[in-house]
Amino acid sequence: MPLNLEQKKAVVAEVAEVAGKAYSAVAAEYRGMTVEQITNLRVAARKEGVFIRVVKNTLARRAVEGTEFACMQSGFKGPLILGFSMQDPGAVARVIKEFAKTNPKLVVTMVSIGGKVFPASELERLATMPTYEQAIAMLMGCMKAPVEKLARTMKEVPGKLVRTVAAIRDAKEAA
Repeated sequence: MPLNLEQKKAVVAEVAEVAGKAYSAVAAEYRGMTVEQITNLRVAARKEGVFIRVVKNTLARRAVEGTEFACMQSGFKGPLILGFSMQDPGAVARVIKEFAKTNPKLVVTMVSIGGKVFPASELERLATMPTYEQAIAMLMGCMKAPVEKLARTMKEVPGKLVRTVAAIRDAKEAA
């Protein structure tokens, strides 16, 4: 059923609002998928804080205009489903990658992050990006390592002294 002008404006406004706040986006072709499969994808996406929407290409081009995802406009061809990460840049890539394992008809066509569009092969790189919590843990590990090394070094000085004195004692007892 075709959309009237007001419905089209509402779709464009909704997608534009989401695209304006999103960290990354993935476009995937869903040709041959059933409604049930797409519904399952939406459910999985909702759990991860990812916005998924099937949008006509002309409406999608208008929606991303003026956002950092405008670079994707030339790639909007065929039946596409758009996914936007709202909380974590890698979330949409993880959801699509995981879903595509069991549904080979979902074919990623492009990935966008930071105002640049990348080929579908970059989905893996985006999916392996650490979450906010993981990045903080990695940073804390890097910050903590020099302090731990200093503490071990400082602890080693008296330990070495004790071992040296013990070796001298053992040498005198043996003589």
